[in-house]
Amino acid sequence: MQGPAFAGFFDSRPDHAAKVSQELGVTAHPSLHALLDVVDAVTIVVPTPAHLEVAREVLGRGIHALIEKPIAATLEEADEMLALARANGAIVQTGHVERFNRAIRAALPYVDAPRFIESDRLAPFNPRGADVAVVLDLMIHDIDLVHTLVGGRASSVLAVGVPVLTPFVDIANARLTFDSGAVANITASRVSRERMRKLRIFQQSGYLSLDLGSGEGEFFRLRGDVDIAALAAAPLALEQFVERIPLRAEEGEPLRLEFESFLAAVRGESPVAVSGEAGREALAVALQIVADIERSLPSLSGRVVAGARA
Repeated sequence: MQGPAFAGFFDSRPDHAAKVSQELGVTAHPSLHALLDVVDAVTIVVPTPAHLEVAREVLGRGIHALIEKPIAATLEEADEMLALARANGAIVQTGHVERFNRAIRAALPYVDAPRFIESDRLAPFNPRGADVAVVLDLMIHDIDLVHTLVGGRASSVLAVGVPVLTPFVDIANARLTFDSGAVANITASRVSRERMRKLRIFQQSGYLSLDLGSGEGEFFRLRGDVDIAALAAAPLALEQFVERIPLRAEEGEPLRLEFESFLAAVRGESPVAVSGEAGREALAVALQIVADIERSLPSLSGRVVAGARA
C-alpha cells in the first residue's frame, strides 16, 4: 500500500505560514478550503475555542481529524463535532499524546484493576497555555490516563485549586472516585521550580511507579517464593520479599506514534487509539473539576476556556 503524502498546511497568519513553508519546503495553502480540497485527513492544532469552527468544515466534508486536547471548549461543542463525524463517516482521534508515552506503553501489560492512583504533573511557568486553568492545560493529560488505566466512569469529583501567577487556576488537586471504587489523586501545577511527571499505581498484584518524563518505570510485587510466616516473624530487607521488574517498551517519540496510530485508523488497519468519545469524557471530568474549584472560589467563575489553547 502506498504511504501517506503530506499535502501541506493552512495557517491564518500569512507571515508565519510563509516562514514555515520556506524552512520546511512544504505547501502553505491560501485558505482552509483550499487545503481541504486536497486531503483525506488533517490534524487540527488551533486554540481550543476555534476547534468547533474548524471541525465543522473538516468533518462536514467527511475528512478524518486528529484534534488536539482538549477536544473542545464545552461538552456541547464536543457533541456537535462527534455527531458531525458520525453523520459523514469521519474518524475523530483526540490528541492525548501521553497515551503513547513509553512508560505507559510498558506498564499496560501489568496493570490489573488498580485501586489507587497518584499522579503529579509539575512544570515551571510557561506563558503558552497560561490563559486557561491548569486543569485544561496540563491536568487533562492525567485525567485521560487515569480513565485509561482504571476504566469506567468517575462517580464523584472533589477538587481544590488557586491562581498564583495568572488570573486562572495555576495549581490544582482533584480526587476522583470511580464506579469500581478505585480512587485517583491528581495534582497539576505550572508554578513549580522543577518539572515532574510521575504516576504511582497501587493494585492487589503489586505497585507500579512510572516516570513519564524519562519514559521509565518499575513494577514491584511479592516474590513467589516468600514464606509468609517467616515474613511476619521478623523484619526482612525489601529485596528479600519483593520482586522488582523494570518496565520496558520499544523506543518511539510519542507524537510520531500518535500520528502513526491516526494514519493506521484512517486506513482501517487498527481501531482509533484515543477516540473522540474518550476526549469528550476527559473534557467532562476536567470541567467538573473546574466547577468544583469555582464553588470554593467564586471569583474564578467564567475564567475557564476563554483563551484555551490546544
